[in-house]
Amino acid sequence: MSETSSLPSLHSQVSDAEWQQRVNLAACYRAVAMYGWDDLIFTHISARVPGTEHFLINPFGMLFDEITASSLVKVDLAGKKVMESPFEINPAGYVIHSAVHAARADAECVLHLHCANGVAVSSQRHGVLPISQQSIFVLSSLSYHDYEGVALNEDEKPRLVADLGQKSFLMLRNHGLLTLAASVADAFLMMYVFESACKIQLLAQSGGAELINIDPRIIAGAQAQAKEVTRGMGGAIAWSGLLRKLDRLDSSYRN
Repeated sequence: MSETSSLPSLHSQVSDAEWQQRVNLAACYRAVAMYGWDDLIFTHISARVPGTEHFLINPFGMLFDEITASSLVKVDLAGKKVMESPFEINPAGYVIHSAVHAARADAECVLHLHCANGVAVSSQRHGVLPISQQSIFVLSSLSYHDYEGVALNEDEKPRLVADLGQKSFLMLRNHGLLTLAASVADAFLMMYVFESACKIQLLAQSGGAELINIDPRIIAGAQAQAKEVTRGMGGAIAWSGLLRKLDRLDSSYRN
């Protein structure tokens, strides 16, 4: 029996809005695991508790396919638990996510991964190249942050925030990928596009042929195109389908 299977449900102890956020965030962890983007226990996804400065994050030591709505840990921007939990959080997760949540009111969800394709491209000097349809949506709102070691240093936070600016995609050089959005659904789909752009780039480079760059004017219009095609990067279209798929596989994330 897993550690989470015996946890009492928090459904009756939190608001309806918080519970829905918990379910969506737990689903996001399960979806990341389903796509093979997880790095055992060493990356993080956080979501703001609606109407507060508190946010939810994974219990440190738990695999992503074990996480449930009730196992998520609620903390403040100082990284202190604001609701009783038997679990602790990853200090590196707190540093990165608290910095972004504090700086960006629109960061309802912050998704950070060490997926292999993303780390590989993050180690390339020129980063994401304009060579695929996926890449144009990333490049329309992409910034970079240089590697400073494992993210445990509070002093790094202002530099990370400054590098992020008002962008929605952040490539942490030699480290991984980060997306932020106004919903868990949008943050997930943005990461899907980000990771796909990196995978396609590596595949294209491996062919050894000259690559064709997309016209910069197309990239300039990509943000407006994304909003039109996906109605807000996926919340209204892809997310409900992902939830149905997760429910078919294992609906315990809802507990």
